[in-house]
Amino acid sequence: MSNTTLEIVKNQNKKAKPDPETIGFGKHFTDHMFLMNYEEGKGWYDPRIVPYGPISLDPSAKIFHYGQTVFEGLKAYRTEDNRILLFRPEENFKRLNLSNDRLSIPPVDEEFMLECLNELVKLEQDWVPDTEGQSLYIRPFIIATEESLVTAPSKSYLLMIILSPVGAYYPEGINPVTIYVEDEYKRAVRGGTGTAKTGGNYSASYTAQENAHQKGYTQVLWLDAIENKYIEEVGSMNVFFKINGEVVTPALSGSILSGITRKSIIELLKSWDVPVVEQQISIEELYQAYENGSLEEAFGTGTAAVISPIGELIWKEHNMVINNKQTGALSKRVYETLTGIQTGRIEDRFNWIKEVK
Repeated sequence: MSNTTLEIVKNQNKKAKPDPETIGFGKHFTDHMFLMNYEEGKGWYDPRIVPYGPISLDPSAKIFHYGQTVFEGLKAYRTEDNRILLFRPEENFKRLNLSNDRLSIPPVDEEFMLECLNELVKLEQDWVPDTEGQSLYIRPFIIATEESLVTAPSKSYLLMIILSPVGAYYPEGINPVTIYVEDEYKRAVRGGTGTAKTGGNYSASYTAQENAHQKGYTQVLWLDAIENKYIEEVGSMNVFFKINGEVVTPALSGSILSGITRKSIIELLKSWDVPVVEQQISIEELYQAYENGSLEEAFGTGTAAVISPIGELIWKEHNMVINNKQTGALSKRVYETLTGIQTGRIEDRFNWIKEVK
């Protein structure tokens, strides 16, 4: 990597902070952003923090035509004693490089990116909300910028990090959501790009999500693309089920995103001696567990939503009302513990937290 000196150009025209009551998710952006370029033969270069604003790209830039892009999502939290904390940021840059590898994008220096992220969040620390349940969402992403219509990996890229103060991802917050089981459209297949965080995975799911929204459901639960029976993940979350005292989550089969919140919850449950299993589970098996009364709780997990209890699953003509549409005791405990660690209210025994200094 060439030219690793981080340049900082401060914004002299600061924005007003959003109203905490109407903050929403991903609608407001801070005063600065991070940029870094890549050129074949030169490597990553010119890392800089500059005022937030539009970027200019040639109409032939490959991102517009072939969708060569990856992204990540993580958060910064403000503690009661006014410190700023990041939750497992090294895992995000590790996963970014896994996505890079799948999308034929050159890897980034993970340690250097952590340093740059620290400087960006430190500069923007006044944007980290102090309201309960709110945080500063961090979006690193890479786009292909080569000016060419040749169908081959780009020879140039732009890496950016933008920041957005956010509230709850779902309007229900920690209250249970309703999920529609999708059995027509498919999200990803083993060997495809399901394990990568790339834009096409998400835009390809919009039709199914819109259909679910029109029927009154919050999100879609995807089944596998081959046999159309094994549970994979919810659109923006990994998924967990508590069945007869044991927590089951779909195994990472090659078409499921390896969620960092997912990984953290598995470690948390094991530390509590709660039985947790990663395995294939079919929608029929889940419905049988519902019918015989052993399906006790269900919840989704992800950076944006953290923990989102599932109160109802709709599969074909079957409505599975889970725990009377109430947040279960385990879901509540996981949510309170994880957010407690993230915000510094609970001791971090796992070394997950990195303080911005």
